[in-house]
Amino acid sequence: MINYQDFEKVDIRVGEIVRAEDFPEARKPAYKLTLDFGAEIGIKNSSVQITKHYSKEELIGKLVIGVVNFPPKQIGPFVSEILTLGLPDENGDVVLLSPTKGVPKGGKMF
Repeated sequence: MINYQDFEKVDIRVGEIVRAEDFPEARKPAYKLTLDFGAEIGIKNSSVQITKHYSKEELIGKLVIGVVNFPPKQIGPFVSEILTLGLPDENGDVVLLSPTKGVPKGGKMF
């Protein structure tokens, strides 16, 4: 078990997807996303395995939730700077976590 102080160290924010590209070099089907987390965090990149439920076009402008303070992760030729959060559907395919109401980019989860 972790304590609340451990949880507070995880910086979870809302970002807007501003670009989505195919990631053909990935081992599993994936997209390369560019996300805007507002003035404090800025623009970050993320690799996401969400091709089953989302087209690149429908992702643009979508608000999603991500962890912004993990170290960058090298995924093939791409550096993923944040962890975009999702949940598995009944088949294990990723469904993105996103706000149900409008919130400002960079808003921190509490």
